[in-house]
Amino acid sequence: MIILIPAYEPDHHLPALIRRIRAAEPWTAVVVVDDGSGPAYKGVFDDLRALGCHVLGYARNRGKGFALKAGFGFIADSLPGHDVVCADSDGQHTVTDILRVAGKVHGNGSDQRGAATMVLGSRSFTGDVPARSRLGNTATRALFTLATGERIPDTQTGLRGYPAALLPWLRSVRGDRYEYELNLLLEAKNAGYSIQSLDIATVYLDHNSGSHFRPLADSVRIYAPLLKFLGSSFAAFLVDTTVFLLLTVLVDSLLLAVLGARAVSSAVNFLVNRHVVFEHGRQRPARSAGLRYFSLVAVLLVANVALIWALEAIAVPALAAKILAEIMLLAISFSIQQRWLFARKQDRLPAAEPAREEAGKAAGKSPSEAHISG
Repeated sequence: MIILIPAYEPDHHLPALIRRIRAAEPWTAVVVVDDGSGPAYKGVFDDLRALGCHVLGYARNRGKGFALKAGFGFIADSLPGHDVVCADSDGQHTVTDILRVAGKVHGNGSDQRGAATMVLGSRSFTGDVPARSRLGNTATRALFTLATGERIPDTQTGLRGYPAALLPWLRSVRGDRYEYELNLLLEAKNAGYSIQSLDIATVYLDHNSGSHFRPLADSVRIYAPLLKFLGSSFAAFLVDTTVFLLLTVLVDSLLLAVLGARAVSSAVNFLVNRHVVFEHGRQRPARSAGLRYFSLVAVLLVANVALIWALEAIAVPALAAKILAEIMLLAISFSIQQRWLFARKQDRLPAAEPAREEAGKAAGKSPSEAHISG
């Protein structure tokens, strides 16, 4: 097992964490990535080297996702074949929980199915938890469930365990900052990997003062994949509703009104999703993607009409019934589009090359920007 810790401007909590790890597991390899902290933090990283850590870094801050991929690259090249547990540098993960996650990953690796499973250290968010952390995780968890239909108790945890077999894929997933860890969760199932959660302690030191999370800028990055879809769906909903209302005036048929509105709005939604929302949307030919998309539209349309009729049968007005039906089908639509319609083609190893080259530079293969010591 290898423990990987990305660190940006770390304080005294990081050396203290390493000392506790050394006391519990003296021979465990620890890799620390200095995410461009600058000369003022040289002393902290010198202390980590003295404690036997592998320390790698680069000149300017690149973000947590970049730091993690740099660490994965170093481990794959220099310490291959080992499972990896990622922990945060602020001391908010106990050594006991780090080792429990490591043990779970190792136990999973004893069978073929477990070799494709990531383990999340899941916090309960009870007790004295900063409001922004509680609200942030609640919002992300709700959006994630809405988008995927899956429930993960803690989508923002930094304590995660990965079997060695996942390293090539980990380096291929896009994102350089906090959004990277959410992207891993969003893409895992489509890539054929499962996710397990393990309850851990919820620890916030000094009211989370050591966190470098920027509530506005980083939240936009984290929520972007979900918000783009919701925005696209809302735009299509406005088009659909406008056309629906016009057709209810022009034609005396609910079915024709729904069909006509859906034909216009689905064409708009397909173009936006393929070109803007899903990053792998244009990997599949337009004809093939269009056939899949409108097949999905046909199925959802039947469900939509059935829901509207059912709601109207219990005296819900037509417009309100339509809005409720759209909300009910939104999560189903996103999940199917992400996993089936606009899913990445199964080419994980070639896709890993850009991330491998980038992480390799960060791991010391580019003399102009990086350095490494251990």
